[in-house]
Amino acid sequence: MKHLLSAFLLGITPASAAPVPVIFDTDMGNDVDDVMALAMLHSLQHRGHCEVLAVTISKDHELAAPFVDAINTFYGNPDIPIGVVRNGATPDEGKFNQLANATAPDGKLIFPHDLRSGNDAPEAVALIRKTLASRADGSVVMIQVGFFTNLSRLLDSKPDDASPLTGEELVRKKVRVLSLMAGAFTPIDGNPRYAEYNVVQDVAAAQSLASRWPTPRIWSGFEIGIAVPFPHQSIEQDFQYVPHHPLKEAYYLHEPPPHDRPTWDPTAVLQAVLPDRGYFQLSETGRITVEPDGVTNFQPAGDGSDRFVRLEANAAGRPREAIVLLSSEPIR
Repeated sequence: MKHLLSAFLLGITPASAAPVPVIFDTDMGNDVDDVMALAMLHSLQHRGHCEVLAVTISKDHELAAPFVDAINTFYGNPDIPIGVVRNGATPDEGKFNQLANATAPDGKLIFPHDLRSGNDAPEAVALIRKTLASRADGSVVMIQVGFFTNLSRLLDSKPDDASPLTGEELVRKKVRVLSLMAGAFTPIDGNPRYAEYNVVQDVAAAQSLASRWPTPRIWSGFEIGIAVPFPHQSIEQDFQYVPHHPLKEAYYLHEPPPHDRPTWDPTAVLQAVLPDRGYFQLSETGRITVEPDGVTNFQPAGDGSDRFVRLEANAAGRPREAIVLLSSEPIR
């Protein structure tokens, strides 16, 4: 009963036959855990647990969107709309986005896709507005595993052809919950003021979202991904059913085995799509604020909109296994 009450207070209902409609916002190219998270979403969609409505990108490089399109195509979902940030953070290419242009000896793309440059993709906020406007009220689960740029700009957006509502009004009407990988809520290597990467890259946007986002928010902090590392043995052994796999090759380009990469972003996906499975625990409700240096602070408050993910001692096995199996599930 306590678990169901907590879910109700956060606007989360137990899983039903209807897939969870998801908008996924990622800084694809900065870390391979974004690839894991997107692979998981495709597996969850194939299982009927979710429907990926759109993928938006907060990394400002022209190959980020083509690489996302290549992953979507690889998993049999080539028509998922993709939106990109303009004048955003981290304009470098990244270690693996060049896989979008990788070719075989015959000159054909190793990972086929249609979108060849992010310059040809729609702007992220416009795509999110259009997508939200077409969905039922209170239905959409948003997942942010990159910078706060796109979703902060969404709150600032004005009425347009997609909706007569402001961005904040549209979010309040259409979004059920926001699951985000950001912040740190325990000391990291003894540092109680750890400023997490996704927050630091656009602090002003993080501050804006933390103070204004009008729906419940669940934060998966830096400490959670560290506690659930992805076993390199899976990368070496579980992706051999195809000659080329984008997750495996991205993992090798980012940092090859025997390296167990933390699963920061996959934890936010797992919590967002399967919140009733007990993979994680949640803090009490409260308010999270972002300091000018990017440090996140949580203050308990019964009327707060924020909770953060907790993982009890010796409880990492279940979420780790779920992340591995969903990331490596063979395409159909």
